[in-house]
Amino acid sequence: MSNNEIVSGFDEEKDESLKIRLQKVDSVEGCLILYLTGYIDTYNSNFFQKRVTRAVESGFTRLIFHCGGLNYVSSTGIGSFTAFLKSVKPRGGDLVLLEIQPKVYEVFQLLGFSQFFNIKDNLDEAVEFFKKGGATVESDVFPKIFKCPICSKKLKATRAGRFRCSECKTILAIDNSGQVFLG
Repeated sequence: MSNNEIVSGFDEEKDESLKIRLQKVDSVEGCLILYLTGYIDTYNSNFFQKRVTRAVESGFTRLIFHCGGLNYVSSTGIGSFTAFLKSVKPRGGDLVLLEIQPKVYEVFQLLGFSQFFNIKDNLDEAVEFFKKGGATVESDVFPKIFKCPICSKKLKATRAGRFRCSECKTILAIDNSGQVFLG
């Protein structure tokens, strides 16, 4: 099945620096695997965002990014993944990252984003995550103690909502499941 058969018009635009191959997961509604090959930087992140947004708007809100062929991601690229997470969460979706190369994972860690994303070791674990509802919601989420993704100050949230880090003044948001986002 071609990308255009899965998501109409997906391959209308191409970029040689980043190849994306799509595969539906039939056992999970709205679940899509995106095999990424190449790199994501300032120059092609807009292309990347447009392609994935097209998939989300086609009803795919459970996204599995297979990153085994991704050899570089800039901070702009990581911003794209954050935007996708913000886009699918309100629609009951989520995203999982798979097989992240060590040097790419390092960028996620350095920027403090590794804790925001569901990172799994293999495709079976990723599919299982979505079969179980796609979120690891604990009944006693709040109060939640976590570190600010920008300055690493320990913070405590008593409920879901938006607030400001007391140290660096970054605006943060925390959802009902305890996920923390910039913004």
